[in-house]
Amino acid sequence: MPADTDLIKLYSSRILGLAADIPHHVRLADPQATVKKRSPLCGSTVTIDVAVEDGRITAFGQDVKACALGQAAAAVTGGAVIGCTLDEVLAARDALRAMLKSGGPVPPAPFDGFEVLEPARDYKNRHASILLSIEATAEAMEQALQSDCA
Repeated sequence: MPADTDLIKLYSSRILGLAADIPHHVRLADPQATVKKRSPLCGSTVTIDVAVEDGRITAFGQDVKACALGQAAAAVTGGAVIGCTLDEVLAARDALRAMLKSGGPVPPAPFDGFEVLEPARDYKNRHASILLSIEATAEAMEQALQSDCA
């Protein structure tokens, strides 16, 4: 178990800065899909709205009620996701999960900002909150694409 001083170091000024400046923090007025996810362990929640055109995210909004780590992850997601395809979002989600859970590499650009969360690897109880935004984004994009095909 990491020491308390390690936990304090985890909340770096960079993480706190991201948490204080989340891009696209306003919900969309007319999204194609909306997904709300909650971490049962800590109670963090995110609600993600997306609009998709030609297989790419064209508009994105999020409401984030999470710890600083979850907020920082939402900031990285919000800053990277416009213009992405479902495959890119799924690859980022899977890479972030692997980075946290099995020591995998940092997700590739444009999601390489997740590297700020590498120190959270040792804090398994924080992983669910960190993953919320990218998981909800992937799910919302899948729903939007399915509705386009219907």
